[in-house]
Amino acid sequence: MKLNFCTLFDSNYMTRGLAMHQSLSQHCRSFHLYIIAFDKISVKVLSELNLEHVTIISLHDFEDEALLEIKPTRTSAEYCWTCTPSTVLYCIEKYKLDHCTYIDADLMFYSNPKVLIDEMGDNSVLITEHRYTKQYDQSSGSGKYCVQFVCFKNDENGLTALKWWRNACIKWCYARFEDGKFGDQKYLDDWVTRFKGVHELQHIGGGVAPWNVQQYQFKVIDHKICLKEKTGNYVPLIFFHFHGVKFYLEDIVQLAPFYYLQEYVIKHLYFSYINLLQNFKKKVEAIDTSFDANAAKQKSDRKPYTLRDKLHLYKQALGSFSFKKMSVVHKEIKAHTYFTLKQIMQYGTSDKS
Repeated sequence: MKLNFCTLFDSNYMTRGLAMHQSLSQHCRSFHLYIIAFDKISVKVLSELNLEHVTIISLHDFEDEALLEIKPTRTSAEYCWTCTPSTVLYCIEKYKLDHCTYIDADLMFYSNPKVLIDEMGDNSVLITEHRYTKQYDQSSGSGKYCVQFVCFKNDENGLTALKWWRNACIKWCYARFEDGKFGDQKYLDDWVTRFKGVHELQHIGGGVAPWNVQQYQFKVIDHKICLKEKTGNYVPLIFFHFHGVKFYLEDIVQLAPFYYLQEYVIKHLYFSYINLLQNFKKKVEAIDTSFDANAAKQKSDRKPYTLRDKLHLYKQALGSFSFKKMSVVHKEIKAHTYFTLKQIMQYGTSDKS
């Protein structure tokens, strides 16, 4: 069975989209990826890269009257969210697909996602829960489900849900919470009761992200990264959502805003991912140097902590004789995920030696 995927991104997410495609190529035996390229630069670069199993679709070919009419009322991010359901519907109708799965450009696959699609069975729609770690629960604002991996079959139930979602997003899709809505995402909250044939993904290896990764223990089994279920069994990591990775000028990277990341996750998932994005940046620069393919456009107001910085913070907390202050400092250091590219690359080099 060939798996059909679609995604959308502009030149700011170029390296992320390329990394995602490479990971699909490595782990998925039969697939096709439809990319809605949101600016002329991304069309140019993607076309010259001549990627396998990819169809590149320009905005000119994709946009219809309904989208063009509301486009001036949305920010660039809001317009991308607005277009998500239209992306899936366009691909299903244009290419006569029996199914299509929307995937975010900043996903990375570590095992074959076919197991996730197979879990749908006879259902027509697949949605993935955020599975928030308790202290990061944003369900009330951002929604129970994450628009990161959403599959629709080309049947009555699938198209009913998909077309309803498209119409809802065209009518209202903004980066604010209003009347129980938020972006394109909170619309999914009641789908299991609103529509027929909607399946909530149960495989915990699909949808691991900075807002839930704290719940899991990781282990490499048969050369695959696996995570531990509540039953005690380990299952393969299917995909990780690298939401919030941000590159700054002066070679600084923030891995994830606000979230505590385990050392294993930082070194074996994030550092590997950043190094991969850097490699793709070089490939993109060989084609076009007019933009930063990692979207580094501003200086960071925060700097990576050195060992000396950490010791200084702990020393200050100890001097205050305050357990509460020590706890605050400890949490701050744990959640501080700023690194220099040099630090990341050095780890990758030493890890291979």
